[in-house]
Amino acid sequence: MNFKSPTIRFKLLMPFGIVAGLGLVGSHSMAEEHQSSPVSDPQNLGGWVLRTDISDEFEGTEIDESKWFVQGKNDKYYIWKGRAPSQFAPHNVRVEDGKLKLRSQWEPDFPFARGEGHEGNDYAIHNVKTIPVTTAGVITRKRFLNGYMEARTKAGNAAMTSSFWCIGYESELDVYEQMGKPKIQGDIREDTLKLSVHDWSPPGIRPTRKFGTKQKLPFRVADDFHIYGCEWGEDYLKCFVDGKLMYETTQEKEGDNWVLTNPLEVWFDSEIFVWLGLPDEKQLPVDYEIDYLRVWQKPRTNLLDRTLFGFEGPILFQEETRPLNLVPESSRNNDYQQFWQIDLESSKYLSIVRNEHAASGTKSLRFAHEDDVQGAQATALSPPGSMNLKAGEYTLSIKVWMKLHSNLAELQVSLKDANIDLPPLDLDTVEEAKWVTLKFPLSLTADTTEAEQLEMTVVDGDSSETIGLLYLDDISIQKNEKAGT
Repeated sequence: MNFKSPTIRFKLLMPFGIVAGLGLVGSHSMAEEHQSSPVSDPQNLGGWVLRTDISDEFEGTEIDESKWFVQGKNDKYYIWKGRAPSQFAPHNVRVEDGKLKLRSQWEPDFPFARGEGHEGNDYAIHNVKTIPVTTAGVITRKRFLNGYMEARTKAGNAAMTSSFWCIGYESELDVYEQMGKPKIQGDIREDTLKLSVHDWSPPGIRPTRKFGTKQKLPFRVADDFHIYGCEWGEDYLKCFVDGKLMYETTQEKEGDNWVLTNPLEVWFDSEIFVWLGLPDEKQLPVDYEIDYLRVWQKPRTNLLDRTLFGFEGPILFQEETRPLNLVPESSRNNDYQQFWQIDLESSKYLSIVRNEHAASGTKSLRFAHEDDVQGAQATALSPPGSMNLKAGEYTLSIKVWMKLHSNLAELQVSLKDANIDLPPLDLDTVEEAKWVTLKFPLSLTADTTEAEQLEMTVVDGDSSETIGLLYLDDISIQKNEKAGT
């Protein structure tokens, strides 16, 4: 694997509650001057904390590019240039009157890209008809895992989409796809709510939509502003319109189709959906307007990145630049995303599996050996920089599930760079056929280095009479509170 040098790589791993205490949330300008709880939870019974580093009230005269990537700015496009025949253009992104406005317009003189349109179509051309429409798209710089996202928006009154959607590793959540004036009455109409969840795990073959809702609204989406909220938990999803619950589902209900286990980034954009009809020059220009985006999360105490240490996906080094070609189905290591390291020999026995056996989410780390193997062992390493701990006393927890009559010897855990080995766990003492939480005391006399990794080794027993099968999941580290504090 091609990893960046650990001496210049560092992952800040702090629970959100501690981040809040450092002042990254709850700033005066946003927490005091604007609503500090979701419209659907006005009393904040959920204990939500506002993420000011992602949320935006669009109060200035220009978009805040520290929070947003603008499609086409400096001729840079993230993943795609728009859905052909429309193409994103940065001059269509404006902030005025306290709103973000994404314009779609008829622009014959724009230098459209040729021969590289989305899904093989040319920009500005549909079949032989010229459709010189430029539009706009913006994406949050940061991703977040679980929370409550809310936007007050008004769709453009044309045959152009106005969408509030999110993507992450192997997943997509469309809070809504709207169209103010479709030419063809399909599954997106001027008065409908369409929410979708897509599975982009390889090979990512369409149809990728796995679940969601399509329902009629008591208003046209382009007539006025409305508030659209989405509450996204570890194992549930709820959708609200103007504070009213419109849709909810759970991981238990969706089964293997549940993919909402990785951090998401928010997109606002407009596109042409040719199956719903093409806009004409008389409909344009038109603006898709966003009054605000607000994102809340709940404090947590786990000091580790739950996505990586729950084996759901990569750890994100969000201080690094997100690659422009990073599609959701990509499992390649780069400066921005890194995965568990399992060498070739260890991969004979260790693998990350989905929808097989997990304590939470959909994935876990499996150790399995054949009945003719004796003394096998395998090691998994978290990426360099995935551990960031100050000197102090901690408890490391790992959830373990072991098949009945498995012949496994021990689980060894260590901090590789600090050369700290925790007491090995005798797996003979683990209750079989149920998830058990194992706890290890961890005492650090010095801060961890920027290269620190968690190393785990599973060792097989000496007997070859039975098959060994073990699953690991939900690794966490919590700081031990001093008595009386």
